[in-house]
Amino acid sequence: MDRLIYTAMTGASHILQRQSAIASNLSNVNTTGYRSTMNSFRAVPIVGEGQPTRTFVVNYQTGYDFTPAPQQQTGRTLDVALNGKGWITVALPDGSEAYTRDGNLQVSPNGILMTNSGYPVVDDTGQPGPPGQISIPPDTEITVGADGTISTVPSQTPPITATVAGKLKLVNPPEKQLVRGEDGLFRTQDGKPVNPDPTLTVNAGSLEGSNVNAIGTMVDMISISRQFDMQMQMLKNQTSNEQQATQLLQITT
Repeated sequence: MDRLIYTAMTGASHILQRQSAIASNLSNVNTTGYRSTMNSFRAVPIVGEGQPTRTFVVNYQTGYDFTPAPQQQTGRTLDVALNGKGWITVALPDGSEAYTRDGNLQVSPNGILMTNSGYPVVDDTGQPGPPGQISIPPDTEITVGADGTISTVPSQTPPITATVAGKLKLVNPPEKQLVRGEDGLFRTQDGKPVNPDPTLTVNAGSLEGSNVNAIGTMVDMISISRQFDMQMQMLKNQTSNEQQATQLLQITT
């Protein structure tokens, strides 16, 4: 059996994997703060008997596109978008930290400031309350400063001095050290927490969109589909060649 079958088979298999990654990017084109996944193909020579006349195709993830996406003003107090690089730190149930660009914050029924996905944001001021969490008093108006400071003012009394409820922990770890988990949150490869970066700022009343280029990703999807069809055609051609070779052998014998 000609090795072309195995070459085309690996090509088709890895094209399907890349198609899955492209489909994931497309499905998150409207996800707040989403970072698209980048994939690439590489050729791997087949080592074995005879001359190295065949190569396998391998699809591998080259990383993520960390380019900041456009911001859209919402006017909502608890919507925040990071300016430039950086991440909002959230606390995971196991006590570790993870990082997100989704600044659509909510207040839980217990008064804990959380992301839209239900993860508490980490406090960077050491205020009283649950460890690492920001507690929002009831019946208060909330404001978010450019440095991530969360301030509250009682809504039932005349304006008074604002009380600091906490501060968002904003970090900026090296992008090469970040990996995305099944929950869509990024983590450092070694799992260690990252120190806050005091130079980072947020824009209150705005949300950052997804950095997925919808048109470019659709073109990639069409291109990858055609590549898959080409691999299938190679398999059909090889099957036809083998059938003709079998007929020739029957004639000669």
